[in-house]
Amino acid sequence: MDKENLPNHIAIIMDGNRRWAKARGKPASFGHKEGAKTLEKIVRYANKIGIKYITVYAFSTENWKRKTEEVSTLMALFQSYLDDYSKRADSENIKVKILGSREGLSEKMKDSIEKCMERTKNNTGITFNIALNYGGRDEILRAVKEIATEIKDGKISPEEITEETISDKLYTKGEPDPDLLIRTSGEIRLSNFLPWQLVYTEFLFVEKNWPDFTENDLDEAIIEYQKRTRKFGAK
Repeated sequence: MDKENLPNHIAIIMDGNRRWAKARGKPASFGHKEGAKTLEKIVRYANKIGIKYITVYAFSTENWKRKTEEVSTLMALFQSYLDDYSKRADSENIKVKILGSREGLSEKMKDSIEKCMERTKNNTGITFNIALNYGGRDEILRAVKEIATEIKDGKISPEEITEETISDKLYTKGEPDPDLLIRTSGEIRLSNFLPWQLVYTEFLFVEKNWPDFTENDLDEAIIEYQKRTRKFGAK
């Protein structure tokens, strides 16, 4: 692995927690808990080797359609994770940001989110983005509505709108677009994840379920990324 050619920003769709648990005769909640352990391990390692940003897909706006029991278990896990992890992230110089809508989240969850972000906001290591209650189209829709309001209020004209104007209204404002996207479990789709930001991202689809993903797998993903020639539309 070329330490001088690391991706600045890695995005991850952490797929396969439920099927990993099912294969072991365990409930989905067991898979999600093991997936959370894997996530913490991978973020710590990414920070160690010098990755600047990592964005993970934790819960989509479509995931509310899952069984009520599983959603409730997931939300309880997320809240507990944020409350507990914020302390370790702070000690490891990790900056945690939560991307996504706060609508539909409990007041306790909102409070946990704000406390975690506030506690780690001045850390200078890796920025760890957790996409929670996130939908890519919803993110763009919100940005369009905000720009439309600014036009209505006379703050900006339609002619002044640029790609940067839209990027600045997204949850990832001020961050570089992902260089590499990793999706585990063998599925080959984006599932409404970062559609604006992934336009020139290198994609890598891994057969392993997320709880089995290791630091070595991340190394191999980065090595594969380094083999590719990024053209950004040029010949």
